[in-house]
Amino acid sequence: MKPTNPLKLACIGCGARAQTYTSLAARRPDRFQIVAGADPVAGRVEKIRRCSGNPDFRAFAGAQDLLAAGKLADVVIVATQDNYHFESCHRALELGYDVLLEKPIATRVDQVLEIERLALQANRRVMVCFVLRFAAFYRKVKEIIGSGILGDLVSIQAGEGVMPWHQAHSFVRGHWSVVSKSSPMIISKCCHDTDIVHWLAGRRCRKIASFGSLDYFRPERAPAGVPARCTDGCPVENTCPYNALRYAGDQRDPWLGMVYDRAAEATPAEIQDWLRTSPWGRCVYRCDNDAVDRQVLAMEFDGGLTGTFTMTAFETGRHLEIYGTRGVLKGGETYRRHFGSHLVFLPHEGEIVRYTVQAEDGGYELHGGGDAGLVNALYEEMTRPAGEPLAAGINSTVHSHLIGFAAEEARRTGSVVDIEDYQRRHTPQ
Repeated sequence: MKPTNPLKLACIGCGARAQTYTSLAARRPDRFQIVAGADPVAGRVEKIRRCSGNPDFRAFAGAQDLLAAGKLADVVIVATQDNYHFESCHRALELGYDVLLEKPIATRVDQVLEIERLALQANRRVMVCFVLRFAAFYRKVKEIIGSGILGDLVSIQAGEGVMPWHQAHSFVRGHWSVVSKSSPMIISKCCHDTDIVHWLAGRRCRKIASFGSLDYFRPERAPAGVPARCTDGCPVENTCPYNALRYAGDQRDPWLGMVYDRAAEATPAEIQDWLRTSPWGRCVYRCDNDAVDRQVLAMEFDGGLTGTFTMTAFETGRHLEIYGTRGVLKGGETYRRHFGSHLVFLPHEGEIVRYTVQAEDGGYELHGGGDAGLVNALYEEMTRPAGEPLAAGINSTVHSHLIGFAAEEARRTGSVVDIEDYQRRHTPQ
Protein backbone atom coordinates (compact mmCIF):
# COMPACT_ATOMS: atom_id res chain seq x y z
CA MET A 1 0.00 0.00 0.00
CA LYS A 2 1.41 3.37 -0.98
CA PRO A 3 1.82 5.79 1.91
CA THR A 4 -0.51 8.78 1.94
CA ASN A 5 -0.89 11.94 3.93
CA PRO A 6 -3.65 10.96 6.36
CA LEU A 7 -6.60 13.24 6.80
CA LYS A 8 -6.80 14.67 10.29
CA LEU A 9 -10.24 14.14 11.86
CA ALA A 10 -11.84 15.93 14.79
CA CYS A 11 -15.20 15.02 16.37
CA ILE A 12 -17.87 17.36 17.67
CA GLY A 13 -20.18 15.03 19.57
CA CYS A 14 -18.57 11.77 20.68
CA GLY A 15 -21.61 9.53 21.11
CA ALA A 16 -22.54 6.31 19.33
CA ARG A 17 -22.33 7.62 15.75
CA ALA A 18 -18.95 9.31 16.20
CA GLN A 19 -17.61 6.23 17.96
CA THR A 20 -18.71 4.08 15.02
CA TYR A 21 -17.06 6.32 12.43
CA THR A 22 -13.82 6.79 14.36
CA SER A 23 -13.47 3.08 15.12
CA LEU A 24 -13.69 2.40 11.39
CA ALA A 25 -11.30 5.25 10.56
CA ALA A 26 -8.79 4.01 13.14
CA ARG A 27 -8.41 0.80 11.11
CA ARG A 28 -6.90 2.89 8.29
CA PRO A 29 -4.01 4.85 9.85
CA ASP A 30 -2.62 5.36 6.34
CA ARG A 31 -5.69 7.46 5.59
CA PHE A 32 -6.90 8.94 8.86
CA GLN A 33 -5.49 10.43 12.05
CA ILE A 34 -7.97 11.24 14.83
CA VAL A 35 -6.70 14.37 16.56
CA ALA A 36 -9.48 15.83 18.73
CA GLY A 37 -12.92 15.33 20.22
CA ALA A 38 -15.50 17.43 22.03
CA ASP A 39 -18.45 16.32 24.15
CA PRO A 40 -19.98 17.45 27.48
CA VAL A 41 -19.68 13.83 28.67
CA ALA A 42 -15.97 13.30 29.31
CA GLY A 43 -16.28 9.51 29.16
CA ARG A 44 -17.40 9.69 25.52
CA VAL A 45 -14.41 11.83 24.58
CA GLU A 46 -12.19 9.33 26.36
CA LYS A 47 -13.58 6.52 24.18
CA ILE A 48 -12.61 8.48 21.05
CA ARG A 49 -9.18 9.24 22.52
CA ARG A 50 -8.52 5.55 23.22
CA CYS A 51 -9.77 4.64 19.75
CA SER A 52 -7.47 7.22 18.15
CA GLY A 53 -4.23 5.76 19.48
CA ASN A 54 -2.91 9.30 19.21
CA PRO A 55 -0.80 10.49 22.18
CA ASP A 56 -1.37 14.09 21.08
CA PHE A 57 -5.16 13.78 20.97
CA ARG A 58 -6.88 16.89 22.32
CA ALA A 59 -10.03 16.64 24.42
CA PHE A 60 -12.61 19.43 24.75
CA ALA A 61 -15.68 19.85 26.96
CA GLY A 62 -17.87 21.08 24.13
CA ALA A 63 -18.15 22.23 20.54
CA GLN A 64 -17.48 25.87 21.33
CA ASP A 65 -14.18 25.03 23.02
CA LEU A 66 -12.97 22.91 20.10
CA LEU A 67 -14.00 25.48 17.52
CA ALA A 68 -12.40 28.30 19.54
CA ALA A 69 -9.07 26.47 19.33
CA GLY A 70 -8.84 27.20 15.60
CA LYS A 71 -8.50 24.71 12.77
CA LEU A 72 -7.13 21.50 14.26
CA ALA A 73 -7.95 19.06 11.48
CA ASP A 74 -8.83 18.69 7.82
CA VAL A 75 -12.30 17.28 8.46
CA VAL A 76 -14.58 17.75 11.43
CA ILE A 77 -17.21 15.09 12.13
CA VAL A 78 -20.38 16.75 13.43
CA ALA A 79 -22.29 14.03 15.29
CA THR A 80 -24.09 15.97 17.99
CA GLN A 81 -27.80 15.79 18.70
CA ASP A 82 -29.77 17.09 15.71
CA ASN A 83 -30.52 20.55 17.12
CA TYR A 84 -26.80 21.38 17.29
CA HIS A 85 -25.85 20.32 13.74
CA PHE A 86 -26.44 23.73 12.20
CA GLU A 87 -24.42 25.82 14.63
CA SER A 88 -21.43 23.45 14.70
CA CYS A 89 -21.37 22.91 10.93
CA HIS A 90 -21.79 26.63 10.24
CA ARG A 91 -18.86 27.59 12.47
CA ALA A 92 -16.67 24.74 11.15
CA LEU A 93 -17.19 25.91 7.57
CA GLU A 94 -16.28 29.46 8.56
CA LEU A 95 -13.04 28.14 10.07
CA GLY A 96 -12.15 26.35 6.83
CA TYR A 97 -13.00 22.77 7.79
CA ASP A 98 -14.47 20.26 5.43
CA VAL A 99 -17.32 18.51 7.25
CA LEU A 100 -18.68 14.99 7.63
CA LEU A 101 -22.17 15.85 8.89
CA GLU A 102 -24.49 13.39 10.57
CA LYS A 103 -28.03 13.51 9.21
CA PRO A 104 -30.16 15.56 9.21
CA ILE A 105 -28.22 18.57 7.97
CA ALA A 106 -30.35 20.71 10.32
CA THR A 107 -33.76 20.63 11.96
CA ARG A 108 -35.15 23.62 10.02
CA VAL A 109 -35.32 23.88 6.27
CA ASP A 110 -33.96 27.44 6.18
CA GLN A 111 -30.89 26.24 8.08
CA VAL A 112 -30.40 23.39 5.60
CA LEU A 113 -30.43 25.89 2.74
CA GLU A 114 -28.07 28.20 4.64
CA ILE A 115 -25.50 25.41 5.09
CA GLU A 116 -25.67 24.76 1.35
CA ARG A 117 -25.10 28.46 0.64
CA LEU A 118 -22.22 28.77 3.09
CA ALA A 119 -20.46 25.63 1.83
CA LEU A 120 -20.57 27.01 -1.71
CA GLN A 121 -19.41 30.44 -0.58
CA ALA A 122 -16.55 29.03 1.51
CA ASN A 123 -15.64 26.47 -1.17
CA ARG A 124 -15.71 23.70 1.42
CA ARG A 125 -16.93 20.12 1.16
CA VAL A 126 -19.88 18.89 3.24
CA MET A 127 -20.51 15.15 3.09
CA VAL A 128 -23.77 14.04 4.72
CA CYS A 129 -23.93 10.68 6.52
CA PHE A 130 -26.58 9.14 4.31
CA VAL A 131 -25.04 5.72 4.78
CA LEU A 132 -27.68 3.94 2.68
CA ARG A 133 -25.98 5.34 -0.43
CA PHE A 134 -22.91 3.30 0.59
CA ALA A 135 -24.70 0.11 1.69
CA ALA A 136 -24.26 -2.96 -0.50
CA PHE A 137 -28.01 -3.47 -0.96
CA TYR A 138 -28.74 -0.01 -2.34
CA ARG A 139 -25.54 0.10 -4.37
CA LYS A 140 -26.74 -3.07 -6.07
CA VAL A 141 -30.17 -1.53 -6.70
CA LYS A 142 -28.51 1.54 -8.23
CA GLU A 143 -26.36 -0.74 -10.43
CA ILE A 144 -29.42 -2.70 -11.63
CA ILE A 145 -31.27 0.51 -12.50
CA GLY A 146 -28.21 1.77 -14.35
CA SER A 147 -27.95 -1.45 -16.37
CA GLY A 148 -31.22 -0.64 -18.14
CA ILE A 149 -32.88 -4.01 -17.59
CA LEU A 150 -35.85 -2.33 -15.90
CA GLY A 151 -36.43 -0.14 -18.93
CA ASP A 152 -37.79 3.32 -18.20
CA LEU A 153 -38.57 3.85 -14.53
CA VAL A 154 -42.29 4.25 -13.88
CA SER A 155 -42.75 4.14 -10.10
CA ILE A 156 -40.80 3.54 -6.87
CA GLN A 157 -42.38 2.22 -3.68
CA ALA A 158 -40.27 2.26 -0.52
CA GLY A 159 -41.11 1.44 3.07
CA GLU A 160 -39.43 1.54 6.44
CA GLY A 161 -40.53 -0.53 9.38
CA VAL A 162 -38.97 1.37 12.26
CA MET A 163 -39.51 -1.63 14.62
CA PRO A 164 -41.79 -1.31 17.65
CA TRP A 165 -38.99 -1.31 20.24
CA HIS A 166 -36.92 1.20 18.22
CA GLN A 167 -39.97 3.47 17.96
CA ALA A 168 -40.45 3.32 21.70
CA HIS A 169 -36.74 3.78 22.45
CA SER A 170 -36.06 6.74 20.15
CA PHE A 171 -39.37 8.36 19.23
CA VAL A 172 -41.52 7.82 22.33
CA ARG A 173 -39.07 7.84 25.25
CA GLY A 174 -36.01 9.17 23.48
CA HIS A 175 -34.26 12.15 21.93
CA TRP A 176 -36.60 12.47 18.94
CA SER A 177 -39.95 12.02 20.70
CA VAL A 178 -40.94 15.70 20.86
CA VAL A 179 -40.91 17.35 17.45
CA SER A 180 -40.31 20.88 18.75
CA LYS A 181 -37.14 19.68 20.50
CA SER A 182 -35.80 17.77 17.49
CA SER A 183 -37.49 17.57 14.09
CA PRO A 184 -40.46 15.80 12.48
CA MET A 185 -40.25 12.01 12.19
CA ILE A 186 -39.92 12.25 8.41
CA ILE A 187 -36.68 14.21 8.98
CA SER A 188 -35.26 12.75 12.19
CA LYS A 189 -35.72 9.12 11.11
CA CYS A 190 -36.79 8.96 7.50
CA CYS A 191 -34.60 11.52 5.74
CA HIS A 192 -32.53 8.38 4.98
CA ASP A 193 -35.52 7.15 3.02
CA THR A 194 -36.46 10.36 1.23
CA ASP A 195 -32.80 10.50 0.25
CA ILE A 196 -32.62 6.94 -1.06
CA VAL A 197 -35.81 7.38 -3.13
CA HIS A 198 -34.41 10.64 -4.58
CA TRP A 199 -31.00 9.00 -5.22
CA LEU A 200 -32.49 5.96 -6.94
CA ALA A 201 -34.90 8.09 -8.97
CA GLY A 202 -31.97 10.18 -10.18
CA ARG A 203 -34.13 13.26 -10.61
CA ARG A 204 -35.83 15.99 -8.63
CA CYS A 205 -39.18 15.67 -6.90
CA ARG A 206 -41.77 18.17 -8.13
CA LYS A 207 -44.85 17.69 -5.90
CA ILE A 208 -45.64 15.85 -2.70
CA ALA A 209 -48.62 14.92 -0.51
CA SER A 210 -48.53 13.17 2.85
CA PHE A 211 -50.74 11.70 5.58
CA GLY A 212 -49.83 10.44 9.04
CA SER A 213 -50.52 10.61 12.76
CA LEU A 214 -49.64 9.49 16.26
CA ASP A 215 -52.33 6.99 17.19
CA TYR A 216 -50.89 4.16 19.29
CA PHE A 217 -48.38 5.53 21.80
CA ARG A 218 -50.96 7.68 23.60
CA PRO A 219 -52.36 7.79 27.17
CA GLU A 220 -55.76 6.43 26.13
CA ARG A 221 -54.02 3.28 24.83
CA ALA A 222 -52.55 2.47 28.26
CA PRO A 223 -53.76 -0.76 29.91
CA ALA A 224 -55.75 -0.24 33.10
CA GLY A 225 -53.74 0.51 36.20
CA VAL A 226 -50.32 1.02 34.62
CA PRO A 227 -48.04 3.48 36.47
CA ALA A 228 -46.03 6.34 35.01
CA ARG A 229 -42.86 4.24 35.13
CA CYS A 230 -42.12 0.60 34.45
CA THR A 231 -40.09 0.49 37.69
CA ASP A 232 -43.17 1.31 39.79
CA GLY A 233 -44.77 -2.14 39.71
CA CYS A 234 -46.70 -2.44 36.47
CA PRO A 235 -49.56 -4.99 36.41
CA VAL A 236 -48.78 -5.98 32.79
CA GLU A 237 -44.97 -5.99 33.00
CA ASN A 238 -44.73 -9.67 32.07
CA THR A 239 -46.70 -9.27 28.84
CA CYS A 240 -45.94 -5.70 27.74
CA PRO A 241 -43.47 -5.70 24.83
CA TYR A 242 -42.34 -2.19 25.83
CA ASN A 243 -41.43 -3.00 29.45
CA ALA A 244 -38.41 -0.80 30.19
CA LEU A 245 -36.98 -3.44 32.56
CA ARG A 246 -35.95 -5.27 29.38
CA TYR A 247 -33.06 -2.78 29.18
CA ALA A 248 -31.48 -4.90 31.90
CA GLY A 249 -32.21 -8.06 29.95
CA ASP A 250 -32.78 -8.92 26.30
CA GLN A 251 -32.75 -5.27 25.11
CA ARG A 252 -29.52 -4.35 26.87
CA ASP A 253 -27.54 -4.83 23.69
CA PRO A 254 -27.49 -2.61 21.69
CA TRP A 255 -30.19 -0.25 22.94
CA LEU A 256 -29.05 0.53 26.47
CA GLY A 257 -25.53 1.43 25.37
CA MET A 258 -26.92 4.13 23.11
CA VAL A 259 -28.29 6.13 26.05
CA TYR A 260 -26.49 4.91 29.21
CA ASP A 261 -22.73 5.31 29.27
CA ARG A 262 -22.23 2.57 31.88
CA ALA A 263 -24.30 0.01 29.99
CA ALA A 264 -21.42 -2.42 29.50
CA GLU A 265 -20.46 -2.76 33.17
CA ALA A 266 -23.61 -1.89 35.11
CA THR A 267 -25.41 -4.57 37.12
CA PRO A 268 -29.14 -5.19 36.55
CA ALA A 269 -29.83 -3.44 39.88
CA GLU A 270 -27.88 -0.35 38.77
CA ILE A 271 -29.78 -0.27 35.49
CA GLN A 272 -33.09 -0.45 37.32
CA ASP A 273 -32.00 2.42 39.58
CA TRP A 274 -31.10 4.45 36.48
CA LEU A 275 -34.49 3.67 34.91
CA ARG A 276 -36.29 5.12 37.96
CA THR A 277 -35.33 8.64 36.87
CA SER A 278 -34.32 8.21 33.22
CA PRO A 279 -36.68 9.09 30.34
CA TRP A 280 -36.19 5.50 29.16
CA GLY A 281 -37.89 4.18 32.29
CA ARG A 282 -41.24 5.80 31.47
CA CYS A 283 -44.32 3.90 30.39
CA VAL A 284 -44.62 4.29 26.61
CA TYR A 285 -48.27 5.27 26.98
CA ARG A 286 -47.48 8.05 29.47
CA CYS A 287 -44.75 10.07 27.76
CA ASP A 288 -44.77 13.59 26.29
CA ASN A 289 -44.16 12.30 22.74
CA ASP A 290 -45.82 13.79 19.67
CA ALA A 291 -43.81 12.20 16.83
CA VAL A 292 -46.02 10.25 14.42
CA ASP A 293 -46.01 6.45 14.49
CA ARG A 294 -47.18 6.13 10.86
CA GLN A 295 -46.84 8.29 7.73
CA VAL A 296 -47.16 7.92 3.97
CA LEU A 297 -45.77 10.11 1.18
CA ALA A 298 -46.91 10.37 -2.44
CA MET A 299 -44.38 11.99 -4.79
CA GLU A 300 -44.18 13.10 -8.41
CA PHE A 301 -40.72 13.44 -9.95
CA ASP A 302 -39.46 15.06 -13.13
CA GLY A 303 -40.48 13.08 -16.18
CA GLY A 304 -43.68 11.73 -14.58
CA LEU A 305 -41.99 9.14 -12.35
CA THR A 306 -44.12 8.53 -9.25
CA GLY A 307 -43.01 7.42 -5.84
CA THR A 308 -44.47 6.41 -2.51
CA PHE A 309 -42.91 5.95 0.91
CA THR A 310 -44.50 4.38 4.00
CA MET A 311 -43.12 4.70 7.52
CA THR A 312 -44.65 2.54 10.24
CA ALA A 313 -43.59 1.72 13.78
CA PHE A 314 -45.14 -1.72 13.41
CA GLU A 315 -42.81 -3.45 10.96
CA THR A 316 -39.08 -4.14 10.95
CA GLY A 317 -36.71 -3.29 8.14
CA ARG A 318 -36.77 -1.53 4.80
CA HIS A 319 -38.51 -2.72 1.65
CA LEU A 320 -38.38 -1.60 -1.96
CA GLU A 321 -40.31 -2.13 -5.21
CA ILE A 322 -39.27 -0.45 -8.45
CA TYR A 323 -41.52 -0.67 -11.50
CA GLY A 324 -40.11 -0.25 -15.00
CA THR A 325 -41.37 -0.64 -18.55
CA ARG A 326 -39.44 -3.92 -18.89
CA GLY A 327 -39.78 -5.41 -15.44
CA VAL A 328 -40.11 -5.04 -11.66
CA LEU A 329 -37.39 -5.15 -9.00
CA LYS A 330 -38.43 -6.14 -5.47
CA GLY A 331 -36.38 -6.62 -2.34
CA GLY A 332 -35.69 -5.84 1.28
CA GLU A 333 -35.82 -7.31 4.75
CA THR A 334 -38.71 -9.71 4.13
CA TYR A 335 -37.06 -11.13 1.01
CA ARG A 336 -33.81 -11.61 2.92
CA ARG A 337 -35.42 -13.34 5.86
CA HIS A 338 -37.98 -15.55 4.17
CA PHE A 339 -37.22 -16.00 0.48
CA GLY A 340 -33.46 -16.48 0.33
CA SER A 341 -32.71 -13.52 -1.92
CA HIS A 342 -32.12 -9.89 -1.17
CA LEU A 343 -33.48 -8.72 -4.53
CA VAL A 344 -35.65 -10.33 -7.19
CA PHE A 345 -36.05 -9.02 -10.75
CA LEU A 346 -39.34 -10.02 -12.38
CA PRO A 347 -39.17 -9.22 -16.09
CA HIS A 348 -42.41 -8.72 -17.95
CA GLU A 349 -41.12 -11.45 -20.27
CA GLY A 350 -38.38 -13.93 -19.49
CA GLU A 351 -36.80 -15.62 -16.49
CA ILE A 352 -36.73 -14.32 -12.93
CA VAL A 353 -33.31 -13.15 -11.72
CA ARG A 354 -32.34 -13.31 -8.03
CA TYR A 355 -29.56 -11.30 -6.39
CA THR A 356 -27.69 -11.59 -3.11
CA VAL A 357 -25.38 -8.89 -1.79
CA GLN A 358 -22.45 -8.78 0.60
CA ALA A 359 -21.51 -5.76 2.65
CA GLU A 360 -17.92 -4.56 2.84
CA ASP A 361 -17.68 -5.62 6.49
CA GLY A 362 -18.56 -9.21 5.58
CA GLY A 363 -22.25 -9.20 6.48
CA TYR A 364 -25.50 -8.41 4.73
CA GLU A 365 -26.88 -5.03 5.63
CA LEU A 366 -29.62 -2.70 4.45
CA HIS A 367 -28.28 0.02 6.75
CA GLY A 368 -25.40 -0.65 9.13
CA GLY A 369 -23.04 -1.97 6.46
CA GLY A 370 -23.18 1.48 4.95
CA ASP A 371 -21.12 2.84 7.86
CA ALA A 372 -18.03 1.02 6.61
CA GLY A 373 -18.77 2.06 3.04
CA LEU A 374 -19.13 5.70 4.10
CA VAL A 375 -15.82 5.77 5.98
CA ASN A 376 -14.05 3.85 3.21
CA ALA A 377 -15.22 6.50 0.77
CA LEU A 378 -14.42 9.45 3.03
CA TYR A 379 -10.78 9.84 2.06
CA GLU A 380 -11.42 9.89 -1.69
CA GLU A 381 -14.41 12.16 -1.23
CA MET A 382 -12.51 14.73 0.81
CA THR A 383 -9.46 14.72 -1.49
CA ARG A 384 -11.31 15.06 -4.80
CA PRO A 385 -10.33 17.98 -7.04
CA ALA A 386 -12.16 21.16 -6.13
CA GLY A 387 -15.59 21.42 -7.69
CA GLU A 388 -16.17 17.70 -8.24
CA PRO A 389 -19.50 16.47 -6.77
CA LEU A 390 -19.39 14.16 -3.77
CA ALA A 391 -21.20 10.82 -3.56
CA ALA A 392 -23.32 12.18 -0.70
CA GLY A 393 -22.50 15.85 -0.93
CA ILE A 394 -24.51 18.86 0.09
CA ASN A 395 -25.51 19.60 -3.52
CA SER A 396 -27.68 16.48 -3.81
CA THR A 397 -28.65 15.79 -0.20
CA VAL A 398 -30.31 19.19 0.31
CA HIS A 399 -33.04 18.14 -2.12
CA SER A 400 -33.66 14.99 -0.07
CA HIS A 401 -34.26 17.20 2.97
CA LEU A 402 -36.57 19.46 0.98
CA ILE A 403 -38.70 16.41 0.15
CA GLY A 404 -39.00 15.59 3.87
CA PHE A 405 -39.75 19.09 5.08
CA ALA A 406 -42.27 19.67 2.27
CA ALA A 407 -43.91 16.34 3.15
CA GLU A 408 -44.38 17.48 6.73
CA GLU A 409 -46.01 20.70 5.54
CA ALA A 410 -48.28 18.62 3.30
CA ARG A 411 -49.19 16.33 6.22
CA ARG A 412 -49.98 19.21 8.57
CA THR A 413 -51.96 21.25 6.03
CA GLY A 414 -53.61 18.48 4.01
CA SER A 415 -52.28 20.04 0.81
CA VAL A 416 -50.18 19.05 -2.19
CA VAL A 417 -46.89 20.97 -1.94
CA ASP A 418 -44.93 22.18 -4.96
CA ILE A 419 -41.31 21.69 -3.91
CA GLU A 420 -39.80 24.48 -6.03
CA ASP A 421 -42.28 26.91 -4.54
CA TYR A 422 -41.59 25.50 -1.07
CA GLN A 423 -37.84 26.05 -1.54
CA ARG A 424 -38.36 29.64 -2.70
CA ARG A 425 -40.52 30.39 0.34
CA HIS A 426 -37.90 29.08 2.76
CA THR A 427 -34.66 30.28 1.19
CA PRO A 428 -33.00 32.80 3.56
CA GLN A 429 -33.04 36.30 2.12
